[in-house]
Amino acid sequence: MVRSTAKDVESYLAEVPADRREVLAGLRGLCRRELAGFTEVMAYGMPVYERNGVAEIAFASQKQYISFYLMRADVREIFADRLAAQDMGKGCLRFREPQAVDLALLRDLLRATAARPGAAC
Repeated sequence: MVRSTAKDVESYLAEVPADRREVLAGLRGLCRRELAGFTEVMAYGMPVYERNGVAEIAFASQKQYISFYLMRADVREIFADRLAAQDMGKGCLRFREPQAVDLALLRDLLRATAARPGAAC
């Protein structure tokens, strides 16, 4: 997917490929449940979750994969063992297939992020 120009997350989800829409909508629901006190916005062409104006979590439908951006190095460090087996860049988990998205892992990452403020990279 080319960088989205959607104005809100509903519009973003409406334009993603149908085979990814359900899992991305589920991920959005998970973010909204677990990230109490965060604001959902569109930034950088994707859904972003901010606390006090600072982006800490985001997700996107990319051309080759679904990406989940965890912008908290402290949380990545805590989950280093569980993240070791994942396809991961510096702060981005990549899931090549919608069915590969590990919602249990993402839920735990979201809970750890929400539990306390930290520096976003």
